[in-house]
Amino acid sequence: MNATPATTKTDAETEPRTDAEKETAATAEATSTPGGAPAEKAPGATGTPDAPDTEDHPEPEDGHLGGELDAGAAPARAGFGAGAAAVVAGALGAVSLTGTWMGKTLSERATLIGQIKTSQGGTAAQQIQQIYGNSWHTTALVNGVFALLALIVGAVVLARPAFGAPGRAEQPVWVKAVALAGVVLGVVGLLISAGMYLDLFAALPSAKG
Repeated sequence: MNATPATTKTDAETEPRTDAEKETAATAEATSTPGGAPAEKAPGATGTPDAPDTEDHPEPEDGHLGGELDAGAAPARAGFGAGAAAVVAGALGAVSLTGTWMGKTLSERATLIGQIKTSQGGTAAQQIQQIYGNSWHTTALVNGVFALLALIVGAVVLARPAFGAPGRAEQPVWVKAVALAGVVLGVVGLLISAGMYLDLFAALPSAKG
C-alpha cells in the first residue's frame, strides 16, 4: 500500500497574495541585508535626508548697526570738542597773566608813536604820558582781551551740558577742571588788566620828582 507524504500547508501559504502584499514583501527584501540589519538609505530614496543645522542667526541690518555707531560717536565728538575748548580757555587765561607777543608789539608801537608826537617839543608830563603811559595801557588792554576770551570760553564749556540734548553723557571731570581753571585765570587776568589800565598798582612817573 503506497503512502503519500503529507503535504499540508497553512491557509496563509495556500492563499494567493494580493498586489499590495507583494509590493510590501518586495520592499522589505530590497531594504534588508543578508545579516538582518537594515540597509542604509541610498541617495534619492524615500524619506528626507538629514538636514544640516540651520538655526536662524539673524545678522544685524546695516541701517541698525549704523544707527548704533552714530549714537555712540555723537557723545565722543561732543566730548572731544568740549575738551579742546577747555584747554583753549586755560591757555588763554595763562596768556592773559604772562603777556603775549601781540601785546608786546602793540606796546612798542604805542611807544614809537609817542616819541614821534613829542619829538617836536612837549612838556615832561606829555612825554611821560605819550611814551610810557600809552604803552603801559596798551599792554593792559591786550591782556584784558585775552582774559575776557578765557572767561567766556570756559563759562560756555561749563554751561554747555545744561543746554544740551536730554540724556547726553556728562562731561569728563578733567574737562570741567580745565574749563574752571580757564574761568578763574580769566577773572584774575581781568582784575590785573583793569588795575594796570587805571594805574591802581603803580601811578605814572611824575616830572616833579
